[in-house]
Amino acid sequence: MANVSSGLIDDRMYVLRTRWEHYVAQGTFELFIEFTVAVNSLAENFNRMRLPGLVRLCEGLETLALTCLGDTHSHPVSPQHVSALQRQIDTLLGAVASSRSALPVRRSEEQKCETLESEWIKPRSVWLVTAPHAKEMADALTQQLNFFGFRTHAMAWGKEFPQADTPLAVLFIPHDSPEPETEHSTIAALRTHCATSQFIYLGALPEIGSIVSLMRSGIDTTIPQENASSNVLHCILDLVQRHHAETYRVLVVEDSRVALTLIQRTLSEHGIDSHAIRNPETLLMAINTYHPDLILMDMHMPHFNGIEATRVLRQMSAYKSLPIVYLSGESDTAMQVEALRLGGDQFLIKPFNPVLLAAVVKTKIERYRETLRSSRIDGLSGLLNHTSVKSQLKMLMEGNDLHKALTVAMIDIDHFKSINDTYGHPVGDQVIRGLAWLLKGRLRSSDLIGRYGGEEFLVALPDIDPNQARNVIEHIRKDFASQPHAHSSGVVYATFSAGIASWPEFESAKKLTEAADKALLLAKRHGRNRIEKAVPEADFLCV
Repeated sequence: MANVSSGLIDDRMYVLRTRWEHYVAQGTFELFIEFTVAVNSLAENFNRMRLPGLVRLCEGLETLALTCLGDTHSHPVSPQHVSALQRQIDTLLGAVASSRSALPVRRSEEQKCETLESEWIKPRSVWLVTAPHAKEMADALTQQLNFFGFRTHAMAWGKEFPQADTPLAVLFIPHDSPEPETEHSTIAALRTHCATSQFIYLGALPEIGSIVSLMRSGIDTTIPQENASSNVLHCILDLVQRHHAETYRVLVVEDSRVALTLIQRTLSEHGIDSHAIRNPETLLMAINTYHPDLILMDMHMPHFNGIEATRVLRQMSAYKSLPIVYLSGESDTAMQVEALRLGGDQFLIKPFNPVLLAAVVKTKIERYRETLRSSRIDGLSGLLNHTSVKSQLKMLMEGNDLHKALTVAMIDIDHFKSINDTYGHPVGDQVIRGLAWLLKGRLRSSDLIGRYGGEEFLVALPDIDPNQARNVIEHIRKDFASQPHAHSSGVVYATFSAGIASWPEFESAKKLTEAADKALLLAKRHGRNRIEKAVPEADFLCV
């Protein structure tokens, strides 16, 4: 179930309400900017929490606020605009309130342990809106979703929907002869009821007009009919993975103290970290030490200009894709075009609009980070690739509290070469995807999962003791052994072996991985389809 996290969102909503009340009372341009920033910040948090309905409401409120922004002479805004903004704020507050659920009361340590055990497979509800002709597809999707730990509920188009907990996602399978009015009204009605859910439409026509109509009704994602099953599983399993909020980091290259103060204050008000240099000759040193996500570059500076600095960066492979946004008083259009042609990503004019500056910075950084993420993902499984999972494990170890446990598991599919030789590589790929989906569906969003290479996977489970970690992997092992992998001639079943190693018995990411790998080899020697736990060599010699 997709619920709003109480503490963080309570704080953000309080800030939004307070800033709006202050603006209504005083009506200054500065207070309206602070209110707009609060809306933007709330939208970003909803986006990170995968709550598309609430993101949409925030974006609508932000759009209306930006149309009223104007300048100092535009405020206070008219009573009609105040009323319109108040209505959207009230709608947002109502949607957030309806998305909440009561937190469980834990009366004892015993109850706490029971809750922790049950949370390994968190119940996630998925609704399917289907037509009679699509029953076979709906049944197949239901079976797959149930296997991966989701609760499903099927309903017909246009019928009354259940007054139950808000689902994580709603899947729409269209009619054989689509009736757009019926479809759109059903989608819109459900969207009102399920503000936080992800709406997925299967079999959308490859026409931009029809897809836009679906989006206007409330659809978040459209999936073509081809490979719909695997695409649906990818989409829904990705919803349960948590994306940690990373601080935006901006390097400001600006020689004016006054401009620098205004820029850094604006960035700070929007939750963006910044580091400033006034001399462009120190640019490379600053990048290497600060590791920015974006550079805000002045055009005219001592020693050389912003275009020359950008051209130097674009000759270095490490900085070819690093976003560079010019922020300058340069009004010569030819000069602006030349700046963009020689490596800049955007050109903003001083004096700048603070809301626009923050929006440009955040958008450029998100696209840059998404490009980096795509290079870290294994194309077949959708998990972190070998290099990324090793790097993430190292970071996890470096940030691990000395009082917290961490267990690493190395998993390898048994007799995988035989599967490829007997059934072909497409079936082998399907088996790899099946295990990847199972790991994503069965593990927590805080757990680390990666494809280590070939048919081998690495999993890291933080904050639980080794015995509990072993039980978790054991449940997954049994489930995988019973998972059917369909192919043209029937189905094939596969198993895996695993080795696990825990901190503090092994004190580094490298030693944990090596120990788990040795335990994996031991599991294979002992007959496969089993789990072995690594022990320190000293303990082994004493046995």
